[in-house]
Amino acid sequence: MEEKRKRALSLGEAPVGRLMFHFAVPSIIAMLVGSIYNIVDQFFIGHYVGILGNSATNVAFPLTTCCLALALMFGIGGASAFNLTMGQGQREQAPHYVGVALTALVVSGVVLSVVTLLFMTPMLRLFGAPPDVMPYARAYVSVTALGFPALVLTTGGGHLIRADGSPRMTMLCSISGAVINVALDALFVAVLDMGMTGAALATILGQLFSAGQVIWYFRFRFHAGPMEGQHLRPDLAKLGKVASLGAATCFNQLTFLLVQVVMNNSLRHYGALSIYGPSVPLAAAGI
Repeated sequence: MEEKRKRALSLGEAPVGRLMFHFAVPSIIAMLVGSIYNIVDQFFIGHYVGILGNSATNVAFPLTTCCLALALMFGIGGASAFNLTMGQGQREQAPHYVGVALTALVVSGVVLSVVTLLFMTPMLRLFGAPPDVMPYARAYVSVTALGFPALVLTTGGGHLIRADGSPRMTMLCSISGAVINVALDALFVAVLDMGMTGAALATILGQLFSAGQVIWYFRFRFHAGPMEGQHLRPDLAKLGKVASLGAATCFNQLTFLLVQVVMNNSLRHYGALSIYGPSVPLAAAGI
């Protein structure tokens, strides 16, 4: 309890400059490390699968953007609602916003996963996959879609953990998942020659480990008290506040999604008119 009291006082009374440094540096490192997921996949797929594999990850990337949109809506929205409520002195109500956000993160990730698995082919075609890329994209997405709940929970949960005053924990979640992804990419793709399936499997195993860390944090390290079932129950009023606070960042990601889809379809169309075909420009853009 004493540690929680000191942390609350620190967040409320510490100099802004010190707090900015304390929160900004781990956040920047976490964002940089997060980009390793895509870089490592492109590296191993490019070397051991080839151009069609790089094209496949590009046409599948809009689905990752969908995950990020959901994670930011409920992660940033939940973090904002939590901090605002804590600032108003309603310390018993504040954890409920985090619980509602966590539930929304998992449920939305599951829904996106199910929708993707049911409508995978038309979605990939919409995202710009030409016929020769489609088998590679399907092999990749059929595995990565299973990890959408973990990806959404990890990304959104990182914002909630940061709001609780633990930016280093958020950084640790990102780094540990990235390290696992790199190691397993080398094993599955380079050593075991599992191709797109191996790259996808490495990605979701890293995400699952990070998601497990998020769950552990809120169960045992959450400074507002251990997260319990009562906090996780759906509450439409609280969910509405969370969604409204996070809507702007969600819509921002959805605009990126629109740009990605338009760009991919343009590359497919004009690439088909060139001597290179549609797959090469899609792979180049993805890299």
